[in-house]
Amino acid sequence: MTGPDNGISITHQLEPHEWSNEGTAAYEAAIEAVNGAVGAYSALIAAEESKPDPDQEVIQHAQAAQARLAQEREALRSTDHEQIAAARQRYAQLACEIREGIA
Repeated sequence: MTGPDNGISITHQLEPHEWSNEGTAAYEAAIEAVNGAVGAYSALIAAEESKPDPDQEVIQHAQAAQARLAQEREALRSTDHEQIAAARQRYAQLACEIREGIA
């Protein structure tokens, strides 16, 4: 596929990007940590909805948190090693806190 740039493919205009196995694994682990927190909120929502008198505030809070986490997941950059390391720790801890009823 070509664009208006004299027939040069868009992919040929991209800057090179270096991936390492370690960097790839760390990025994937960060994504999975976020997904784990999203999943913990899903379990919280399901548990609340199954109650005879669900607390809509709890459900809305969890849904808002899921939306926020989705945005934060999209903001992760595989090239930002400090961000990735912090995300892995933060979101894994958050998932535990949600499951334990702390968050």
